Amino acid sequence: MRAQVLNLSIETDKSTHTTLIDSLNVKTSYENYLSLQQAAEGITEKLQELGFIESELIAIKKKNDSSFIAKYFFGKKYKYIKVFYDPSLFSKKELAQISSEISENYFVLPFDTFEASLQKLNGLKTNNGKSFAKIKIAGLFPEENFLSGTIILENGATRTVDSIVIKGYEKFPKSFITHHAGLKKGTLFDEKGIKAKNEILKSLPFTTSPKVPAALFRKDSTIVYLYLKKRLSNLFDGVLGFATNERTNNLQINGYLNLELTNNLNYGEQLVINYKADGEEQRKLRVKTTLPYLFGTPLGAALELKIFKRDSTFITTDQQFRINYQVTPSYSSYIGYKGYESSTLLEEVTATNPIEDFKSQFLLAGFNFYTPQSNPLFPRKSEIFINTEIGSRAASDLTDNQIKILTRVNHIFNLNQENSIFIQNTSNILLSDTFIPNELFRFGGITSMRGFNEDSIDASLFSVFNTEYRYQFNQDVFIHSILDFAYFENKPLFIKEKLYGYGLGMGLQTKAGLLRFNIANGTSEDRFFNLSNTKIHLILSSRF
Repeated sequence: MRAQVLNLSIETDKSTHTTLIDSLNVKTSYENYLSLQQAAEGITEKLQELGFIESELIAIKKKNDSSFIAKYFFGKKYKYIKVFYDPSLFSKKELAQISSEISENYFVLPFDTFEASLQKLNGLKTNNGKSFAKIKIAGLFPEENFLSGTIILENGATRTVDSIVIKGYEKFPKSFITHHAGLKKGTLFDEKGIKAKNEILKSLPFTTSPKVPAALFRKDSTIVYLYLKKRLSNLFDGVLGFATNERTNNLQINGYLNLELTNNLNYGEQLVINYKADGEEQRKLRVKTTLPYLFGTPLGAALELKIFKRDSTFITTDQQFRINYQVTPSYSSYIGYKGYESSTLLEEVTATNPIEDFKSQFLLAGFNFYTPQSNPLFPRKSEIFINTEIGSRAASDLTDNQIKILTRVNHIFNLNQENSIFIQNTSNILLSDTFIPNELFRFGGITSMRGFNEDSIDASLFSVFNTEYRYQFNQDVFIHSILDFAYFENKPLFIKEKLYGYGLGMGLQTKAGLLRFNIANGTSEDRFFNLSNTKIHLILSSRF
């Protein structure tokens, strides 16, 4: 047997109010009298939020067994509230965030935003260490078509962070809390700021946070609890590339292996081993280790070794040492030393192969800035990296002063949850009176100019623009376009050229890791499209 449905209709003190009642989209049918009564009382609250503060529910009358009539008195509508304030307690800068009409001693708030505006203003006060600050309006007085009142601030006690307790990952390197996230003892307690710093910790590759931070307020102290969990952070990156050899027209397989060992000692340390091969005689080995926050300070150290060998032409090694300084959670700088040494493998130097032995020494200085975002596939929203090397190169009993400038800038424009655009520029320039081919920059390949072989292009100056339009189906699957452009100069060979790369790619999060597939074709302004120039890459990134 079905329960009887109760119907509700509305009566107002003026017929002109009927349209307003209709705009509230009030339900007309209810399963029982209690839900009907609650809905009728809720209408009064909505009317008061719209400025009818004198409105009230006069009565609910029974029309018959299944129908009821709710009668309302609306009263006068007040359009806004004029709020008087003490300039010593509220600044115009704070009030400008909630009101567009501010004078020396009062500000105006529309009725429909009044409650939300006061909550926002209260939040601004609690974020300045006044954790128990309360705001209220006193002395409300009706005027012609508005209300006036005075805002009162009850500050409560100022709170500072006296202790930080980590739950879940007790061996978490504490220096990352102080220097990477910027959460320190003795600072004003700011609930919103602590949550933001917790997001910075979540962006680290070796930790996550299953729940938001909490605080315990004691009579004489404030304890902040961070809930952290260690996660798999070692990374294996493998790329398998397929291309057509331009000389033999045979299929050529190339690729690279990348191993990153991170935080295995619970110190935040990192060891990177990278090996690349182009399928012929070109090899590249890179080993780098980073030790962050030495002795609990914002200073860290990094050592790096690179070895590059090109067939039977030359071999080059470079070593560098850096001292890093964490300025803010998103900004770090460094200084250091870098040395190059290159040896020719040719029996003699010719005009067509002017390879020479040389040694170079440089002083390094640079900085890195990035902003994170809460997207596990693309955790960095933007990045700026600038590196400067100033030194000299000695070859054939001649010494040249040199300057190298390397930059990388990228940003993700998030159009909405699924669509985004990625843009990156990488530019390198070598300033010198003379040039030796084996000291030039090398670019090309999956991590720079797609559609070209790895490190196949030598340049004294180059600028590469990488662009992608990305569409994410979900957190596990995405597709993207590839549209790259590059300009480079090779002064020893008097070359100035423009390059183009275009293609498609996709990514799939699997149990083994993130599997990516890229297909790209590269051309230049002097060369037409050729299908044999197409490069196919399979990339597997697995954390363990």
